[in-house]
Amino acid sequence: MKTASRYLLAAFMIGAGILHFVNPGFFLKIMPPYLPLHLELVYLSGFFEALFGVLLLTRYSRWAAWGIFALLIAVFPANIYLFQHQELLPAPPLVHWLRLPLQAVFLAWAYWHTRPQTYPQPLA
Repeated sequence: MKTASRYLLAAFMIGAGILHFVNPGFFLKIMPPYLPLHLELVYLSGFFEALFGVLLLTRYSRWAAWGIFALLIAVFPANIYLFQHQELLPAPPLVHWLRLPLQAVFLAWAYWHTRPQTYPQPLA
């Protein structure tokens, strides 16, 4: 189950990373104005999302999971900014409410993959 979860998380991260390059305009809209170099940060975060997603599928998966964890914390201000300015992404208010705790789910998911995989011990 953990292996399937790792592949799914990797797919989410790679897909999200690619979206930063395919549609940077969406991510630029939700950048808090107090951050500098908006376009550069969008590309940088997209690069690391995709990189950590790929690395999650290698022997460096635990390090990649820590990278994902840190990255999710780093981009959280954009999610708060979007919540505060819901007109940037027209959606029902419930969607905006759910996006914030969804970040906690992704944090927990990434954290789970920082732990070594353990296997059940055979019964003696």
